[in-house]
Amino acid sequence: MAELTHLDERGRARMVDVGEKPVTRRRAVAQGVLIVGGDVMAAVREGRTPKGNVFEAARLAGIMAAKRTSELIPLCHPLPLDTVAVDFETHDDRVVVRAEAVATARTGVEMEALTAATVAALTLYDMLKALSKEMVLTEVRLLSKSGGRSGDWRAPGAEAAAERGR
Repeated sequence: MAELTHLDERGRARMVDVGEKPVTRRRAVAQGVLIVGGDVMAAVREGRTPKGNVFEAARLAGIMAAKRTSELIPLCHPLPLDTVAVDFETHDDRVVVRAEAVATARTGVEMEALTAATVAALTLYDMLKALSKEMVLTEVRLLSKSGGRSGDWRAPGAEAAAERGR
């Protein structure tokens, strides 16, 4: 296991100094799966949701959340995001939310992608809760990242997880 970078010599929390790290293009993709059930999914597809277009509201919420990640998660560096994208795949009983964050920076954008996916899924939950209280948010995970010192990484089974969502 790597050394604990967010603790000082006395065990106190600290923000990591990234000042000496090179600026590189960094990209991360994350997902969350909101299991809504067949009846709710049918209402979404047929435009019968009480709060209107659930996907555009969730997309905006995810993008806004990515931009505020450093305000939500202690010790996260504020990043100048180049772009954030949030997309949805609908299936019989669920919505797969995928978020991509890209920055040209000294530290990664994994937390921004995870935050975007999670908040977008939570927004879907909020917009659909009048139809069901039994929805479940699951499989929030990092799918891939690139850039930086550790280079490229892809989650084992990421393709299988995407297939399970279908």
